[in-house]
Amino acid sequence: MIVSSVHPTAYIAPGAELDASVVVGPFCYVGSRTRIGAGTMLGPHVTIQGRTTIGERNHFVGQCAIGGLPQDLKYAGEESALVIGNDNVVREFVTINIGTATGSWVTSIGDRNLIMACAHVAHDCMIEDDVILGNNVLLAGHVRIENMAIISGGAAINHFTTVGSLAMVGGMSRVGKDVPPFMTFDSARVRGVNAVGLKRRGYSEDAVRQLRKAYRMLFQDESPSSVVLDEIEAWQDAEPAVLRLISFLRDMEKGYQGRYREALRRPPQPES
Repeated sequence: MIVSSVHPTAYIAPGAELDASVVVGPFCYVGSRTRIGAGTMLGPHVTIQGRTTIGERNHFVGQCAIGGLPQDLKYAGEESALVIGNDNVVREFVTINIGTATGSWVTSIGDRNLIMACAHVAHDCMIEDDVILGNNVLLAGHVRIENMAIISGGAAINHFTTVGSLAMVGGMSRVGKDVPPFMTFDSARVRGVNAVGLKRRGYSEDAVRQLRKAYRMLFQDESPSSVVLDEIEAWQDAEPAVLRLISFLRDMEKGYQGRYREALRRPPQPES
């Protein structure tokens, strides 16, 4: 282990693997099973522990606790892990826990995500790419946040919930069921289409128009949802975004209380 910039007050445990370009700030703690890639920066008072693998060019601004034990009474010390990709920004006082045997064994965070101050990412969560978690966002265990979703400040996401791609969740929302992709969600209900986000990401006017029509049919009309899903799926010119929305909603129907991932629960694995 050769590190070019480690503050003298930081502690790097024997066995940790850090690229030579990693910067470690004052009063940091880096555990023995940690691997950190090139260009990553640890600000003051950052703790990296557990079986944690971190990619390149990440910035942990300060006072965050990464790779801590799950806050789950079923956790029995299994060798679960945390994997973080590249180009993420993790702000002050964020906590991110490793996975569990009753989940996927791994908590995973993709690339180019912004996790703002005081957010919590619990065990077995999966955050994909280009996601924004606002200040004080709370993710319970087994939550999945898909690409480019935005969770506004103070929102609390129930365990096993999925927030779809390019969805936007309003501040202080309680999210107890899956949030469909491309939609806005606030006060426990879908409110409309995330048209601004879609346009910023290069979606066509036709895609936005079709999603608005689908929203009206799915969330404003009183027809049975299964009938509407069949009708929309039969559109001859349906945009890929609309088909993705339909697929997501069909998955929701397979779950429990509107949470598809409830259907994927894994029973505890027998000891070998």
